[in-house]
Amino acid sequence: MTFEETYLNDNILDALYDMHFEEMTPIQERCIPEILDGRDLIGVAQTGTGKTAAYLLPILSMLDDGGFPKDAVNCIVMSPTRELAQQIDQAMQGFGYYLDGISSVAVYGGNDGNRFDQEMKGLKMGADVVIATPGRLLSHIRMGHLDLSRLSFFVLDEADRMLDMGFSDDILQIAKMLPPDHQTIMFSATMPTKIQELARTLLNHPTEVKIAVSKPAEKIQQSAYICYEPQKLGIVRSLFKAGELQRVIIFSGKKDKVKDITRELKHMHINCAPMHSDLSQAERDEVMYRFKSGQVDVLVATDIVARGIDIDDILMVINYDVPHDAEDYVHRIGRTARAQRDGIAITFVSQADIRYFADIERFLERTIDKNPLPEGLGEGPEYTPMTPRKSTRGRGGRRRNGKGKGSPHRGNKNHRQKSSKPKAN
Repeated sequence: MTFEETYLNDNILDALYDMHFEEMTPIQERCIPEILDGRDLIGVAQTGTGKTAAYLLPILSMLDDGGFPKDAVNCIVMSPTRELAQQIDQAMQGFGYYLDGISSVAVYGGNDGNRFDQEMKGLKMGADVVIATPGRLLSHIRMGHLDLSRLSFFVLDEADRMLDMGFSDDILQIAKMLPPDHQTIMFSATMPTKIQELARTLLNHPTEVKIAVSKPAEKIQQSAYICYEPQKLGIVRSLFKAGELQRVIIFSGKKDKVKDITRELKHMHINCAPMHSDLSQAERDEVMYRFKSGQVDVLVATDIVARGIDIDDILMVINYDVPHDAEDYVHRIGRTARAQRDGIAITFVSQADIRYFADIERFLERTIDKNPLPEGLGEGPEYTPMTPRKSTRGRGGRRRNGKGKGSPHRGNKNHRQKSSKPKAN
């Protein structure tokens, strides 16, 4: 299905045409009509499926069509991290390129006082769309910088990550300030019980859209080492000695282990840096800048960067420990083999993690190659998958209410009059 076949208005379609967006992804095809119809919605989809456009496009189209107060904040998009907020803001600039009357401001922590003042001015002027992290938004609310009493759209992006990061109380506190007739849209990569409970609290008879987790790209060469915990550093030493590797992410599920791994790698004279939640925002920004610019060869990280960070030239992902959810495995290794590149994903499977790795193989419907341990490390444990564990993963009427009244008839995009404006980036 193409964007031309929806009720998105012409200004949005012109921007999409300039950006060479034609065919909708499955999450966009199923969510855009429902949001245009004014329904609350919960979408379950992994990163990279196009969910940002799935909610931004219909909201921007409806705001541009009019009927919303000009002196009020009309839409709040909540983001768990500053990095994701910045990406949403960049998408907003592209999609809203021809929307002269729609303003936006990004609000997130970890920056200086000048930035805070700029945010305050944008909020007081009544920005149509506010993209914010929960803590920073609450700070502005408590200081009286914005009024949410006339809000029309409340979006929670990557809601599972927000709950994992402890933002549940902040979200509920913000939600209590919203008018009863607002539209709530929630996206999450997974659907655990706590997300279902939050959805029941915030959403009103929502449409539920679940897009199955995509299998990893075929270009990713997946393999594993079955090993004991003390053997893992020896495998890392062997990998780096053999390949002189750069552009590598090593994932671990716990921040304390990330610190330990980083310390050991530095003893091996491997050019690395840690990324975990104990770092300040300024420190995280510095680490990401150094890694993206090539000043750091290896990023050792918790799952804080498994989703929502676009780095296109990662050559290898190493799972130092096995994620306990197959979807998290897909997110992690999906950092490599992007932008038509090849990639390598290696997982260290300790004896305690064999059952989780077997779950991942069953989810992928394939057997992942098992590498022999490097010479001198001895024998590893035997790989004996257990009986499948019962899954705890959650499961996943069109109506118009007058919002988003774009023309249902669209001309052929080849006959669009070319704009004198440069194409949106």
